[in-house]
Formats: sequence, C-alpha cells, structure tokens
Amino acid sequence: MRIKARAIAKGGKCAAVNARAISKGSAEGEAMVSADAISFFGGVDPKTGIVVDKGHPLEGKCVSGKVLVFPRGKGSTVGSYVLLQLKKNNCAPCAIINEEAEPIIAVGAIIARIPMVDKLEGNAYARIKDGMRVTVDGTGGMAEIKEK
Repeated sequence: MRIKARAIAKGGKCAAVNARAISKGSAEGEAMVSADAISFFGGVDPKTGIVVDKGHPLEGKCVSGKVLVFPRGKGSTVGSYVLLQLKKNNCAPCAIINEEAEPIIAVGAIIARIPMVDKLEGNAYARIKDGMRVTVDGTGGMAEIKEK
C-alpha cells in the first residue's frame, strides 16, 4: 500500500514526493546529478566506482555512497552486472533515481539491492541538484529532497 507523500518543512526546505518504486530498500545520501544517461558497462570502473566514460559530465567522479540521479541507463545489458560488482566492491551508489528507468539499470539495482525509484511527481526530478541530501524509499515509492 502506497501512502500519499506530502511536503514537509523543517528549518530548510524539505519535500517528500511520490515516485514509482523500482528496487526495495531505503538510503539517504548526497545527490550526484547527471543530465546525461549512464552506461555502467565501460562507463564506470567496477573496482573503484569512478566514472571513466570519456566526455561524460561525471567523468572522474566516484559514485560510491551517492544518490545517483540520472535520466536513464544506456548500453549493454552487462551494465546490470557492473552495478552488482560495484556493490560487491563497496563502490556502489547508495541509491538511484531515474527520470524513467529502463531494464538495464532496474535489473542491476534489484540484483545489487540498491534502492531505486523513478517518475518522481511534479517537477521534483528537475529540482535535485548536486550536493543536496536525498532519501530514497524504494519500498514505499517515495523520495525526500532536502534543499539547502
């Protein structure tokens, strides 16, 4: 059963929004945002969590422990297993938010047990910026965005 989220305020601005649940679990962390799709196979080093895709906006950055926010995945289905390997190597993002999930990232998040949601209500996806604190509830289908 999904509970309707409502906006809440605590000192700074904080908004809880409904989303589509993709992979169960919950996590909170700092947002790392990319406007570009991500290919985990060949695009992220599974041993370090560093984005190695030449020219990608996140090139050289480490996804480990971040709430990774990006529109969708791309590339080979092997990308699902790269997410699993990242998790086994303790280099995975703590959660994933997509504008709209596709099977490669969804399966990877599920097998790696990384909480994941997509299709955030309203314009919430566009409001997430690098460094914001975000909580992802992949079981209940909700994201909480804490604006600075």
